[in-house]
Amino acid sequence: MKILAVDDSQTMRDLVSQTLNASGYTDFDTAIDGVDALEKIQQSEEEYEFFIIDINMPRMDGFELITNLRNMFDYMSTPIMVLTTERSEEMKEKGRIAGATSWIVKPFDQKKFIDGIQLTLDYVNRNETY
Repeated sequence: MKILAVDDSQTMRDLVSQTLNASGYTDFDTAIDGVDALEKIQQSEEEYEFFIIDINMPRMDGFELITNLRNMFDYMSTPIMVLTTERSEEMKEKGRIAGATSWIVKPFDQKKFIDGIQLTLDYVNRNETY
């Protein structure tokens, strides 16, 4: 499964990368914000099958990126897990409206994070959202 993790924090990108690697997810890329993510998507020879997206980022935030992805034919139904410090119901609702599939709050427990990926995939397979 090819994953793209998008976060403006180098520390968070490193932590997500280490967690994915340790759990057997080795086919992934990282991006520093929404603009960088869209560039990587355009340059990738393979489609991404899962996205992990922060909300608060410069140039293009997570909501804008999610909206852009949902407007792209190839990514209309690709699972998108939001990984953010935002925890309010208002922000989660905004994420649902944009097209997010699931939501995890930072800081995260590594096991719960990996379990969250599997749960998100399970929800998508049953055509559900969080």
